[in-house]
Amino acid sequence: MTDTTRLVEVRQHLLKKNDLQARALRHRFRDAGVFVVSLVSSPGAGKTAFLECTLSALGQEHRVAALVGDLATENDAVRLARSSAPVKQIVTGTVCHLEAEMVERALDDWRLADLDLLFIENVGNLVCPSSYDLGEALRLVLLSVTEGEDKPLKYPTIFSTADIAVVTKTDMVEAAGCDMAALRENIQRVRPGMRVFELSSRSGTGMDDWLRFVAARARESTGHALSG
Repeated sequence: MTDTTRLVEVRQHLLKKNDLQARALRHRFRDAGVFVVSLVSSPGAGKTAFLECTLSALGQEHRVAALVGDLATENDAVRLARSSAPVKQIVTGTVCHLEAEMVERALDDWRLADLDLLFIENVGNLVCPSSYDLGEALRLVLLSVTEGEDKPLKYPTIFSTADIAVVTKTDMVEAAGCDMAALRENIQRVRPGMRVFELSSRSGTGMDDWLRFVAARARESTGHALSG
């Protein structure tokens, strides 16, 4: 057996184990009536700022919480705690993505029935997270206008496995010289019909549309009105 074959077998085993754990998590979330959203992006795309705004806004009427993955430090969790939502950091060390088992361990002392929405911010990476199901009901892929219009073409797998695309930092379109028409076209080339939100966490432009959407999806998924 070659080393390459062995590596492939190990990876397949890990992915199968993760899929089984993610399936169990999904049933657990469904039984608890909590809607789970995961966020994936490159470092610096603005997903923490986006999540902070989301938690602060939704937290005024709904029970929200977040798990935050990062290679090191608890900086993002400290920042998100300003929203007053329960937040827990998952430090992955050398692992470049979150796995279902990490999410499960992080939830040990949380009562899911006390939540309406749970957000999971993955490690900043557009490659590895595409292969790992976390039991989420909705996966977002975020990209900023400063990253280039060809981002979806360079990382097609994550765009193909995500449900929604969120274009961030739209207040910087002119300064970044971003061709928004080309960016939209490239997203649709990779994932035809994909729903796209264009917004700025700094100015708030576009956030209302996103907030209404996720609240409505949560109501549809859980089958009951969210707690207010």
